[in-house]
Amino acid sequence: MQLTSLLQSLVATGDSFAPVFLRLALGLMMFPHGAQKLLGWFGGYGFTGSMGYFTGTVGTPWVVGLLVILGEFFGSLLLIAGFGTRFAAGSLVVIMLGAAWQLRGNGFFMNWFGNQKGEGLEFFLLAVGLGLALVVTGAGKWSVDSLLVR
Repeated sequence: MQLTSLLQSLVATGDSFAPVFLRLALGLMMFPHGAQKLLGWFGGYGFTGSMGYFTGTVGTPWVVGLLVILGEFFGSLLLIAGFGTRFAAGSLVVIMLGAAWQLRGNGFFMNWFGNQKGEGLEFFLLAVGLGLALVVTGAGKWSVDSLLVR
């Protein structure tokens, strides 16, 4: 496959509004999480603290921690803009599946009342569902991808 056809398949998208809502929901939901990890915004620990957690507490290889931090932050921005939507959504799907795997022993429900060991899987399953839908549909209307296709 030629590079140009690969790039075309990554930005290919229809003219529907449905993916707009999907990518805005996923992008706006993931942005604060990425900003916590990269910049320390929204009560986060920033890059150094997040890398320390990933490599020290969780035992994640540093390159995986780096990809998670960059993927959550920049992937969410790419989704909001609708640029490289299939790649950004696919990256977030992988990140969310990894997070779900790490937290699989915590049950299904989020820890609303602080009476569980940690967060459950429901958030991650929603994020995976949104991301997979975007991998299939592309960015839709009002996206950089739709401009590139023209």
